[in-house]
Amino acid sequence: MTVEPVLFVLGSYLLGSIPTAYLVTRWLGKTDIRHYGSGTVSGSMVYEHISRPAAIAVGLFDVFKATLAAGLATWLGMGLPVAAAAGLAATVGHNWPIFLRFTGGRGLGPFMGTLLVVFPWGVPWMLAFLFVGWRQDDSAPWAIASLVTLPVFSALIDGPGVVLPATGAMLLIALVKRLEANRRPLPPPGPERRQVVLLRLLFDRDIRSHREWIDRAPQTAPPTED
Repeated sequence: MTVEPVLFVLGSYLLGSIPTAYLVTRWLGKTDIRHYGSGTVSGSMVYEHISRPAAIAVGLFDVFKATLAAGLATWLGMGLPVAAAAGLAATVGHNWPIFLRFTGGRGLGPFMGTLLVVFPWGVPWMLAFLFVGWRQDDSAPWAIASLVTLPVFSALIDGPGVVLPATGAMLLIALVKRLEANRRPLPPPGPERRQVVLLRLLFDRDIRSHREWIDRAPQTAPPTED
């Protein structure tokens, strides 16, 4: 990469760092969204705890951040690899936003925004998996399944070659974020820690009950450090 694409990717990270869910929650007069449910700065937590109409706006803007970054890269003639890198940088910004001391969301919205530019057919593919997860009231394992199978789907319909490395990067980003969990501490070394690590990687939570996890309110969920 020359200097211009590198600077563009760094700018995409800053764009992705705009903490939409956090700002909307504050504007609505609520406490820090990171005190609710899973503790993520995400449209899903806004949907569950704050406002369903607001969650739609949050989700759309989170998709738009990466679409804008990737779309500008293609418009400027930088090519699909740079477009994918820009979209992934926006996703990293969404997950680890500099404006919230690197405590953010999970990145599926921005990654779908990236796909809208580099591989549009990937969006309905991922949405189909997430719909199944929504119907089962546990979308986390289905989100990972959508990423694992996306390159296969792309290959079947002769999608662009950039899909495989981009999806591999996104899968790594998603798993690291699940394990890191906005710096939520792990139990001491032992069987309980191993169980929590496995639950985080597979189900994006620390306990078995999905509903109990996402229903946590500020009085039951400890505040995340600012």
